Amino acid sequence: MATLKEFEEALKAAGNVAALEILDKLRERDRANRTIRPARRLVGRKMTPELAAEIQYLHRTTSMTQQEIAFHLGVNQGRVNEVIKRGKWLDGDPNAPEAIARDKAKERAKDGVGIAPRKPAVKKTSRPKLVTPANEAAEKKPSEKKPPEKKAKAAGPQAQLPFEGF
Repeated sequence: MATLKEFEEALKAAGNVAALEILDKLRERDRANRTIRPARRLVGRKMTPELAAEIQYLHRTTSMTQQEIAFHLGVNQGRVNEVIKRGKWLDGDPNAPEAIARDKAKERAKDGVGIAPRKPAVKKTSRPKLVTPANEAAEKKPSEKKPPEKKAKAAGPQAQLPFEGF
């Protein structure tokens, strides 16, 4: 597959002026319709009870979506959801589960990138079968049991419900 630049060069080499003009018009149209989107945040704010209260306030008083609230306040949309749906972060208790998890994550981030991966689990091997004279004889000797017979199904119709008037 050729790139747009390669395509343009091929058109120039072929002397296809009409196609080059169309390509220029398409570029101008795209430039005119281009919008500048806000960049994703690089560093989020520390979640505090005050910030959680602000999230709750914005959620109650505006028609902003969770994503819009998150971008406006500089936090993750998942945190906004936790505050709105579960009431997390609304108290200033440093021993709250979310505060402890946040502090652990910050310590891990200082030390490196996340937690070291676990060692792969060792697969358990099945134990070898004990070979006894009785087992050897059973394996060599074909089974004399007959397969169970299948019961014949009744040929008649299954239960039917009357649908009178339909």
